[in-house]
Amino acid sequence: MTGTIDARLAELGIDLPTPAAPAANYVPFVQTGNQLFVSGQLPMNADGLQFVGKLGAEISVEDGQAAAKLCAINLLAQANAATGNLDKVRLVKLVGFVNSVADFTEQPKVVNGASDFMVEVLGDKGRHARSAVSAGSLPFGVAVEIEAIFEIE
Repeated sequence: MTGTIDARLAELGIDLPTPAAPAANYVPFVQTGNQLFVSGQLPMNADGLQFVGKLGAEISVEDGQAAAKLCAINLLAQANAATGNLDKVRLVKLVGFVNSVADFTEQPKVVNGASDFMVEVLGDKGRHARSAVSAGSLPFGVAVEIEAIFEIE
């Protein structure tokens, strides 16, 4: 039987991808007790990396939000791989890293792409604490990277 979150994703026309393998010496997630820490996810889909560049230069805030949403989709894919059932998870915290020029100040707007998506999919279980910070560069030159902490209920 399909879970509530799976049904919501289907309503939104979103198929969770196969979770990406780590690009270095780390694991995609670690569960300790009832907490699930998901490593930073990049804006990647079946066509590979998307949204390469810096906010405030070649990447717009709107494209940054789309990149953040794609990161959030990948976070849910990892959480699903870890738990087997997204109905069991509650988002506790997101940390968003925004590859931006030095005077760019709209990191919170960019990371809203992930935050808004998580609430849209998970409802009240998607409301979370958050940090949105600037980075001088990110892996492979992507615009956004986001990590998450979930509680497993």
